[in-house]
Amino acid sequence: MSYALLSLAIGAVLGAFAPIAVPVAYAKLFSVALLASLDSVFGGFRAAMEEKFDNTIFISGFFTNALLAVFLVYVGDHLGIDLYYVALLAFGLRIFQNLAIIRRYFFRKHG
Repeated sequence: MSYALLSLAIGAVLGAFAPIAVPVAYAKLFSVALLASLDSVFGGFRAAMEEKFDNTIFISGFFTNALLAVFLVYVGDHLGIDLYYVALLAFGLRIFQNLAIIRRYFFRKHG
């Protein structure tokens, strides 16, 4: 867990000082991929707390979710359908559900 927290801190510092800008044309794709990846991270954290974590499932889910979400938004843009909002809603709901379960688990264990 200490490696994860150290990596998070290093990533936050590098992200704050790195001059990286996402082009406006890719903003939808990037935001959906980021949200899908965050969903996988929270799902992995939840699985770790429940002692059901499997690294293979986490890594494959991380990349599969992000790539599928980007693909759906890309196809939706070419068809003139805003699938961007559907992906944001779906992944946002899953993140909040996982966060609620993690919070309940934490309070039951430490409360």
